[in-house]
Amino acid sequence: MQSDPALIVALDLPPPEVMALVARLEPARCALKVGMGLFMRGGPELVEQLVRSGYRVFLDLKLHDIPSVNAESCRVAAALGVWMVDVHAAAGAAALALARDTLEQYTPRPLLVAVTVLTSTAPAPGAVLEDEVHNLAVQAQQQGADGVVCSAREAAQLRCALGRDFCLVTPGIRPDPGVRDDQRRTATPRQAITAGADYLVIGRPIVRAAEPLAVLDRIEDEIRQARAGDTA
Repeated sequence: MQSDPALIVALDLPPPEVMALVARLEPARCALKVGMGLFMRGGPELVEQLVRSGYRVFLDLKLHDIPSVNAESCRVAAALGVWMVDVHAAAGAAALALARDTLEQYTPRPLLVAVTVLTSTAPAPGAVLEDEVHNLAVQAQQQGADGVVCSAREAAQLRCALGRDFCLVTPGIRPDPGVRDDQRRTATPRQAITAGADYLVIGRPIVRAAEPLAVLDRIEDEIRQARAGDTA
């Protein structure tokens, strides 16, 4: 779907450490994710600082409220200059539609992605979880969302059902498949790209590494190899 870097680095660090890490990264190599914890500490000012530094910022607040409140939050996010913002798909069709209409007022318009089922949720017996993810993703697409946040395990099914132009953002990516932390539905970068993911969200394996840039290099190599395999 896209030619820009697939990697989104989740900044799961205190603000002072965030800026030290960001100074070592490059906007051409990755986007940055600001989640609820970091936003509560650093506030809008930190988001603006990251945007001014040239980074695409995914503001990951998982908005889940009535349509008007979600829309106002999207308006604030867009004014900060973020590249991507998310709303819980379970907030409903009206909330998704109003969020999209609100973002349309901004140029460039931030991408709107809908959260399906968190990757910390364990797989359910049978296809119950997969069906829930699929149904939420279909609703999100119908209401104008640019894509969804899902685990890589559901990416292949969603790519087939929803087409190449629908964006799939996959958290729970672990370069070492034996390390899952509190995530349950995980995948390696190669598995996620092969399944059809557009963007891979990776936090702790990079930001808590003794040599984060070395980890970043290895992940980029794995992404390139997976993409080359798709076009071979």
